[in-house]
Amino acid sequence: MPIHYDKSDHIVRITIDRYEKRNALDVEHGIALLDAWKAFRDDDDAWVAIVTGVKTAFCAGGDLGTLGTTSASNRKNNDAFSNPFADENNARWTLKNLDVFKPIIAAVNGHCIAGGFELFGATDIRIASTQAFFQIAEPRRGLIAFGGTTSRLPRQLPWVHAMELLLTADRIDAHRALELGLINEVVEPDQLLDAAYRWARRITQNAPLAVQAAKKSAVLAFRSTLQEGQVIEDQLGEGLFATEDAAEGIAAFLEKRAPVWRAR
Repeated sequence: MPIHYDKSDHIVRITIDRYEKRNALDVEHGIALLDAWKAFRDDDDAWVAIVTGVKTAFCAGGDLGTLGTTSASNRKNNDAFSNPFADENNARWTLKNLDVFKPIIAAVNGHCIAGGFELFGATDIRIASTQAFFQIAEPRRGLIAFGGTTSRLPRQLPWVHAMELLLTADRIDAHRALELGLINEVVEPDQLLDAAYRWARRITQNAPLAVQAAKKSAVLAFRSTLQEGQVIEDQLGEGLFATEDAAEGIAAFLEKRAPVWRAR
């Protein structure tokens, strides 16, 4: 199966392995990736995920060969276009309409194009190799990036930079992406996974429930007014006081030792 799911020490690595298509996904593998996200979301022992691709591609988006056939068939039958990658709740492998309140790290090793950029845009920490490049290519195919990007990107970047990427469909390299604030770090290709795991281990040193609550608070507040976001923040923050991890964190501090998190 070209979607690999590996877990060690609370860190999951999801690897797209379809290099003959530059890790572009057909329907079968798009659904497999969506299933991998759900597995990560639902596993209490999985605290952080790293998503990457094999060789010199992160993900080149949807496989246009299969998408072209699907959309042409829909037009012929006068059917409304439906996303072939979506499940019954319209959740997608780009994490549109699928809330995963756990940290996700992108390790971008090459082509990050179209749907691959949309997946990248749903991650929290982003590391890129010097050979990575990024492109919202959909306008050059008569489409828009509707896997979450047109709604996410203007919230993540200054308006002018978001519009630059959305409207020109130009390709940018890793150093330009770092300059725009799209990524956290640029490393040499042979250092990419080590860097991603280093970030992941920094996160797993913290209480997993607290990390998840912090991400949930940020995501939900982003969808709300400032006042509504602060109510959400209070609810989540107060709820953590009742957890075993909060008691353990305080005890470990007072006893001058490393905490042992239980995610309870």
